[in-house]
Amino acid sequence: MTLLQTRPDDPSVVDLGAGTGPQWLDAWLAEHTADVVGWRRAIHAHPELARAERMTTELCANVLRSAGLRPRLLPGTGLVCDIGSGPRTIALRADMDALPLHEQSDLPFASRTPGIAHMCGHDAHTAVLLGAGVALASVADRLPGRVRLVFQPAEEVQPGGALEVIAADGLADVDRIFALHCDPRLEVGRVGTRVGPITSACDMLELRLTSPGGHTSRPHLTADLVHALGTVITGLPDLLSRRIDPRSGTVLVWGQVDAGHAANAVPEVGTLSGTLRTAQHQTWNELEPLVRQLVTALLAPTGVGYVLEHRRGVPPVVNDPVSADLLARAAERAVGPGAATDTEQSSGGEDFGWYLEHVPGAMGRLGVWSGEGPQSDIHQPTFRLDERALPVGVRTMVQAALLSLEG
Repeated sequence: MTLLQTRPDDPSVVDLGAGTGPQWLDAWLAEHTADVVGWRRAIHAHPELARAERMTTELCANVLRSAGLRPRLLPGTGLVCDIGSGPRTIALRADMDALPLHEQSDLPFASRTPGIAHMCGHDAHTAVLLGAGVALASVADRLPGRVRLVFQPAEEVQPGGALEVIAADGLADVDRIFALHCDPRLEVGRVGTRVGPITSACDMLELRLTSPGGHTSRPHLTADLVHALGTVITGLPDLLSRRIDPRSGTVLVWGQVDAGHAANAVPEVGTLSGTLRTAQHQTWNELEPLVRQLVTALLAPTGVGYVLEHRRGVPPVVNDPVSADLLARAAERAVGPGAATDTEQSSGGEDFGWYLEHVPGAMGRLGVWSGEGPQSDIHQPTFRLDERALPVGVRTMVQAALLSLEG
C-alpha cells in the first residue's frame, strides 16, 4: 500500500510567519503549505509502529525524489537525504513511528488502523521535515553548505532508532543537529528552547522475586515475598533520594506490581517494574551499579531470591549553548520577536540524546496548542494539534540550518 500524497480539501492553514522571509521561503510556503498539511494527514491516517514505518518511508522518499533529491534508504525503515554541498553539514531530524493507542477523535483523517495512532506528533515532525527539505532543495545551489535530512524510525521504543541511524553512518560528517517536538502546552507560533537538559535519561527496571511460598499463618517458615516487594517499592526510592544529588532530577516510579492469587497464601513468584529517570548524564552512568547495591541490601534480610533486570534506555537530551541559541534565533527569524520562549526540563525520555553523544545540537518544543480549549497531552488518545504549527516548524527548521551554515 502506498500513502496518497494529496492536498487537503480545505487548504486554509494560515502561515503565521508569512512575510518574515527569506523571500524564496515565503513564496515556497505560499504555494506548498497545503502540501505539507496533506503529507501530515496522510501519515496520520496510516500510522505505523516502530520499525514498521514502510509506507511512511516510501512517502518521504517519493516526495524527496520528486524534488530532485536522492534519498538513501536505511536498513529496515527510515532514510537520510543530503541537500547541497560544502565544508559543513547540518542535520535536521524527524521521527516517524506511531504509538499503540486507539485514537479518539472525529477527524476526517483519523487513524484507519485500529489500536495504532500518531498521538505524539511524529506525523507532524515528519511533514515539517519534508517541507523544510523540499523548500531547501529549491535553493540547493545557493546553500553555503550541506543539509542532511534524517527521517528516523523507532523513537518510541528503547533504546531507540537513533542508534540504527548512527550505525548506518547517518551522522557521518555532521557538524550540528536539530530537532523539534510537538508541545501541547505551548501555543502555536511559539518554540520552546533551553540550554542544558531538556529531557531525561530513562531506564527500565524489572525485579523478579522468588520464595518457597507457604501459608500466611506461618510467614516465619518461608520467605514473605509480598513483604519483600513492599520493602523494595518504598525503600528503593527513599534510598536513592539520599544517595543521589537531588539537583539531578532523578525519579523512580513503579508502574506495575504482580504477586499472588489468594489472600491466605504466600506467593512463590512476584514481579515489580518501573522507570528510573534522571536529567544528568553523569548520574545516569552511576545509577545501575547503585541500584543493584541498594536492592541487594534491601532484600538481604528477607530471604527471597531475586533477579534484577536494569535495561538502560536513552541518555538525556542535553542542548549545547551554541545550538540552543541558534534554535532560538531561528524561531525568532521564522515567526518574529517573541516566538522563542524558555521551556522547562522534562522527565520524559527521547532518543535524540544519542545523536548528542556524537555531535552538538539542540531540540526545541514546537507549540501546537490552538490557544483555546483544553490542552490534551501527548501519548493520550485525545491528543490533537493545530496545523498552523506545520509552517512554523518548516520555517524554524530551515532557519536553524541557514543560521548554522552561515556561522
